[in-house]
Amino acid sequence: MNTSIEEKNKALVLAAFEAAFNRRDPAAFDRYWSPKYLQHSAHIPPGREGLRSLIAAVPKTFRYEHGPITASGEYVMLHGRFTGHQERAWIVVDIVRVVDGVLVEHWDVIQDEATRAESKSGLPMFGESFPTQLSPAFASA
Repeated sequence: MNTSIEEKNKALVLAAFEAAFNRRDPAAFDRYWSPKYLQHSAHIPPGREGLRSLIAAVPKTFRYEHGPITASGEYVMLHGRFTGHQERAWIVVDIVRVVDGVLVEHWDVIQDEATRAESKSGLPMFGESFPTQLSPAFASA
């Protein structure tokens, strides 16, 4: 079966995010991210080492879940939710550029997840339902 470059890039980005954010695999950064990785996020220090140190510092409750994902050539865009690092989850659109099987560049758009009461549309920002509780790290606060 001939898999398109877009399908390969989507699978690669999902594998990278799972390994880094959810499994905290220390080898993930060397395996999936380029040594010349460019980071455009306001929340992450520059380069692959910046991402590695950010992940090392987040609570064990920190998790990523992805929603829809699309790709066009080198670019992959995915809608996701980060939980367990603050009271409100972050709803994020990540844009990742993939070249020769590694992540070389990243941009994001981040927003705190709205509650049902805050949602003017009456619809959740991520998935099919509104969150029912605070992030696990903050549920007992």
